[in-house]
Amino acid sequence: MSYFNEFPNLLYQSPLSHKNSSGDYIIIKNIFRRTRIQEHLREYVTLFNKFVIGDGDRPDTIAGALYNDPGLDYVVVLCAGITNINDQWPLQDYQVYDFALQKYGSEEEMNKIHHYETFEIRDEQQRQILPPNLIVDKDFKIDGTNHKYPSSTRYTLRSDSGYRQLDDKDEFTVLTDGIAAAVTNLQHEYMQNEGKREIDVLKPSYLQIFINDMRDILKYDKSSGYIAPDLAKTEGTEVINP
Repeated sequence: MSYFNEFPNLLYQSPLSHKNSSGDYIIIKNIFRRTRIQEHLREYVTLFNKFVIGDGDRPDTIAGALYNDPGLDYVVVLCAGITNINDQWPLQDYQVYDFALQKYGSEEEMNKIHHYETFEIRDEQQRQILPPNLIVDKDFKIDGTNHKYPSSTRYTLRSDSGYRQLDDKDEFTVLTDGIAAAVTNLQHEYMQNEGKREIDVLKPSYLQIFINDMRDILKYDKSSGYIAPDLAKTEGTEVINP
C-alpha cells in the first residue's frame, strides 16, 4: 500500500538507546495527519458510488478494477471509512465459520440463539402493527386482537415464506406465536459479515482531484517546526548531555 508514502515526514527526537545526545533526530512518517484526511472526506459525499465487496475481493483488487492501479488501494480504504482493516473488511464466506468457531469455542455454543428478529405484522387495513427486523429477546410480546375495535380486527404476519393470519388472542409472543425468528450465533456472524460488504467508493472521474487535494491537505503549513512542505521538526522533549 503506497498510502504511507503520501504522508509527510517528521524529524522526531530519537528514542533510541544508542543515540549520542538529545540533538539526535530520526525521520518518521507523520501518521497523525490522517485525521485531516478523514475530516476532508466529508466534502466528497456526492462523489461516491455504492460498491458491494465480493467474496475474496481485496482493496488492491478493487482499486485495480476501478482505477486500473492496485497501488491505489488506500483510496478504497479511505473512502470506505475503514480504520481497522482486520475488523472492518468482510471475511470470505468459508472463513466466517472458522471465525465463529474460534469466537464461541464449540459448535454447540455457535448454534445457540443469539437473538430474535421480528416479522412484519399488519392489520386488515394494512396498518403496520410490528415492523420487521427488530432485534428482540425471547420474552418480547405485543398486544393481541381480543380487545381491539372492531372485534373483527385480525393481524397478518408477513415473512419470506408467506403470510400467516394470527389467532384472535390477548397477546402475541415470540415463543408461542412465532412473531420473531431465532438467529443463532453463527447466523449472527454471517449477517455481521454481510453488513460489511457495501462500501462507498470514489467515482473514477474524480480520482486525480481527490489525490491532489489529499496531497495538499497533508502538506505542512509554515510554523515554528516547518522545514519544507513534506518535512517538519518536533521540539526537543528531553535534554541529554553529549
